[in-house]
Amino acid sequence: MRSLVVTLFFCLFTLISSAQKSEYAVAAIADSLKENANAVVRLNQTDITISSQRSMTIKTQRIVTVLNEKGSNAVNAYEDYGKNSSVNSIEAIIYDAFGNEIKKVKRKDFKDQSAVDGGTLISDNRYLFLEYTPISYPYTVVYNSETQTSTTAFIPTWMPLEGYYISVEKNVLNIKYPASLGFRKKEYQFLDFNIKKIVDSETQLSYVAAAILAQKSEDYSPSFNEIYPSLLMGLEYFNLEGVDGNAKTWKEFGKWWGDKILFGTEDIPEETKVKMKALVGNEKDAIEIAKIIYKYLQQKVRYVAIHEGIGGWKPMLAKDVDRLGYGDCKALTNYTKALLKCVGVESYYTKLYGDSYKMDIRSDFVSQQGNHIILAIPTGDSYTWLECTSQDNPFGYQGTFTDDRDVLVIKPEGGEIVRTKVYADEGNTQNEKGTYTIDENGHFSGSVLIHSEGSQYASKTRIEHLQPTEKEAHYKEYWDNINNLKLGKMALTNNKEAIRFTEDVQLSALNYATVSGNKLIFAVDAFNQSATNVKRIRNRKNSFQIQRGYLDTDEIEVSLPAGFAIEFLPSNFELNGKFGAYKTEIIKKENNKLLYKRSLFLNKGKYSNKEYDDYRLFMEQIAKNDNAKIILTKN
Repeated sequence: MRSLVVTLFFCLFTLISSAQKSEYAVAAIADSLKENANAVVRLNQTDITISSQRSMTIKTQRIVTVLNEKGSNAVNAYEDYGKNSSVNSIEAIIYDAFGNEIKKVKRKDFKDQSAVDGGTLISDNRYLFLEYTPISYPYTVVYNSETQTSTTAFIPTWMPLEGYYISVEKNVLNIKYPASLGFRKKEYQFLDFNIKKIVDSETQLSYVAAAILAQKSEDYSPSFNEIYPSLLMGLEYFNLEGVDGNAKTWKEFGKWWGDKILFGTEDIPEETKVKMKALVGNEKDAIEIAKIIYKYLQQKVRYVAIHEGIGGWKPMLAKDVDRLGYGDCKALTNYTKALLKCVGVESYYTKLYGDSYKMDIRSDFVSQQGNHIILAIPTGDSYTWLECTSQDNPFGYQGTFTDDRDVLVIKPEGGEIVRTKVYADEGNTQNEKGTYTIDENGHFSGSVLIHSEGSQYASKTRIEHLQPTEKEAHYKEYWDNINNLKLGKMALTNNKEAIRFTEDVQLSALNYATVSGNKLIFAVDAFNQSATNVKRIRNRKNSFQIQRGYLDTDEIEVSLPAGFAIEFLPSNFELNGKFGAYKTEIIKKENNKLLYKRSLFLNKGKYSNKEYDDYRLFMEQIAKNDNAKIILTKN
């Protein structure tokens, strides 16, 4: 009898163990969730408890199956901590493809590293992270953590779907909060996904998302946050690194930021004030005064990143920047504001998202947003914007890092959402004028003068800072349609007053033209062939976006070799549509010369997925015509 009981117990234990293992087996994942996926989030449960204005605890349980090497980043087993936050517990268990345990990782086995990187000078933040090199794929990580912080200004954004090529079995959010703190939420892009709201009361909110398939990345798509679901959350009464705040509107939020975060940071030494007034002299125009101060700033200071305590949000004292000669975007903007103030020019600290991909402050949800600071100088009904971290930017030029987006301007009376400078498509110009000669052997020699303005200026100015070998590599890539390219004399001019960048380049190449018997064959457009390769995407799901439009104009004189006649000349070509306009013209001139004229205007905008193939065809026609060949026959 005892033997039978032992046998039954052993069988039951084996059955339970087997069931536990199979829970994490890859075979248990639905085939639909594996399709297009590098990783599958089996479970991501976030339990947030806000017990007071100065206390928030976050528990995370995360189970991720990594299907291949590209999916390893989806594990996300790490936690930040600092002076006002701590990691109460953290652990992980790793399983193989069959659900067998491979390794247990305790807190002492997590890597503990400073948040200082190559671009950060000072930081007291650290983070714990799982460092695991898999023996094979697939594998599964079960991760558990609990963190605590006194900062409640940031409630983590809930992302039911975390990124491309990641599918989700189940994602759960539970959050509890006192009714007195004024909890707020905003749902984005929920409609097309399996997301259910379970609880929504004065003190609690719960969601469950399930069976979300992996999404493919599609070229020209809007940002991930614009097309996939997210939940923003915030408190009316919050705490930021020890500073209490409350705000229902952007005006209130900006007022709090100015009074509590910026207050007392603008004092500068008396001798600096005297120096600024001497620099300005008798100048009365506010913008001309600002130009003088901005030039002084660019010559005096350099940018470094600082993330120490509330220094992640509060700027260094202006007097410290004055003494040390460095600071981050907050510090340098605040310092410039202080310099302008002492010479009677009003300016405003401005929060925004800085990136070449345009991203707005979400104006419909009042909260701490943004990753960058610039300065706004009021000029009538608009503003002049200063990028105070740059030692090279022309005065008032925004380029592609801060242009055309909603930002929060912090004025003495409060915050205001404003749009930064919009560079019109027709103002983003590249104008080329040049000449080239083809000799009887098909060899090429020529020169070209290129003027770039608007957003195209921003993309060109980096060239002047390249080393000679880097410049050569740049131009060989830019003119990759010219084989055997050899660069000659080169002059680069950066006119910051006109905000125009000029390239004057001489170049040559052997065998540019193909020799076929007594014929020479070559593309007339040598200097500006369209490099836009629009990928074919069958059954495209997402809308697409052209972030910035532009206007390219080219006028090139071509000298043909003596003793050759034109057998074939490409026809003049014109293309017009919703995406822009393109035109080429070839004019015969005396002395065996041609004049090639080209213009391409592209409209920025958002377009439906149904229009993507039209855009691809539009660009293909341009690329095809840019490569149109002329045929010469020897007399």
